[in-house]
Amino acid sequence: MSRLKAFRLKRFWLLLLLPAALILQFSAKASPAFAEWYAVTVYPVYAEFFSAITGVLPFSLGEVAVVVLAAAALVWLIRSIYLLVTNGENRFERFVRIISVPLILAVIISFLCVTNFGTNHRRYSFAAVSGLEVRPSSVEELYGLCVFLTQASNTLREQVNEDENGVFRLSDDVYTAAKNAKTHFNKLNETYPTLYTTGTPKPVFASEVMSYLDISGIYCPFTFEANVNVHMNDSSIPFTMCHELAHLSGYMREDEANFIAFLASTHSNDLDFVYSGMFLAMIHASNALYSADRTLWSKVYDMKSDAVERDSLANSAYWDRYDTPVAEASNKVNDAYLKANGQELGVRSYGRMVDLLLAYFRTDN
Repeated sequence: MSRLKAFRLKRFWLLLLLPAALILQFSAKASPAFAEWYAVTVYPVYAEFFSAITGVLPFSLGEVAVVVLAAAALVWLIRSIYLLVTNGENRFERFVRIISVPLILAVIISFLCVTNFGTNHRRYSFAAVSGLEVRPSSVEELYGLCVFLTQASNTLREQVNEDENGVFRLSDDVYTAAKNAKTHFNKLNETYPTLYTTGTPKPVFASEVMSYLDISGIYCPFTFEANVNVHMNDSSIPFTMCHELAHLSGYMREDEANFIAFLASTHSNDLDFVYSGMFLAMIHASNALYSADRTLWSKVYDMKSDAVERDSLANSAYWDRYDTPVAEASNKVNDAYLKANGQELGVRSYGRMVDLLLAYFRTDN
């Protein structure tokens, strides 16, 4: 009887969340229309509520939770093993109780992963929602885009601050920049109704750890926070803040988040953000041109001002310092995650931002 009693824990009802998550994920995968409905009606209700709460905190609750939960898990594991070994009475029941904890936690995490970002991976593309026509473009079109972005970056670079090494520096501290990012991002709501957030980007204290993992930012779906690596070069910070806010607003595809970050940055009246958006877009477009036509790429490269080139070299040098086996492993995990959520190109989907840029400038002009 005691063995049967061990399986009567009240917490076991939580296992029902697993089939609920599977049904929701299957429905979103089978029907982009359902996923879009969920993304614009259900997801915003709780995402905006919780992100408004966690957004009040000046630090990342998700970052603190990782440390606290890791310590708590270690203490719990040691205590559970001790009690299991020293207490011979009802050992089987105690064992079931111990095993039930990580099992149920895994189910809850799986459920939250599906509800808080998994379904949004399957929604309509931002291009479709915003009316952008993404289609194959000629090398000449790509070259024209690169010329525009490079010249714009050159002009903007003359109007922003730089440090003693001649590298771009933010005018404000990262916390002020985070508040500005939210304001700039939400301005897009007037033109793009699906873009809105109540959250504020969170500078991460352990940002250098993120660099070792080759991560510039990460959306935490459990605390609804847009976490940003503020140890990297300042030129990437405004853009990354807007990128993570795009995830928080419900757009999970990396190429789309990059494009939305470009829109949020360049539509602001903040020169730091405008430059960051143009600069990162220039890098993405130039990389695509490099693969398509080295001769045209060389022409664009020669157009860069000395100041923009200093920023480019500083950005490359920074990430080269953290190009380790750890970063490579992290990149593979991210690649597998993207493919598992319908982004077939994996980490290469970042390059598809260029197609969106081309479609945008084609429509805008």
